[in-house]
Amino acid sequence: MDKTADIQFVGILEFWVKRNKSNSYSKKLVQLVSNKTKQIADKPFIYKLSDFKNTRVASMGHFSMYYKVTDDQIIITSFWDNRQDPNALLKILQNNK
Repeated sequence: MDKTADIQFVGILEFWVKRNKSNSYSKKLVQLVSNKTKQIADKPFIYKLSDFKNTRVASMGHFSMYYKVTDDQIIITSFWDNRQDPNALLKILQNNK
């Protein structure tokens, strides 16, 4: 996971802990992301290409992971809550070219 995606993911986890006054939802989210990343590691091309160059998107309900596949690694470039402003995501993905 690149720095941007890591910051986004941690921020989302912290938001839900504060909002719910419990870490149970965040734990479920961590498990969901762990399962999704294992799936991507096994089959990197399973998810469709997004509108951004060489970037794929794995949807998980309210959340999406954007990632790139290179010859030797998979890089998660963004972890996104789909309820947020899509223009903010556009700026992030354009900066990750």
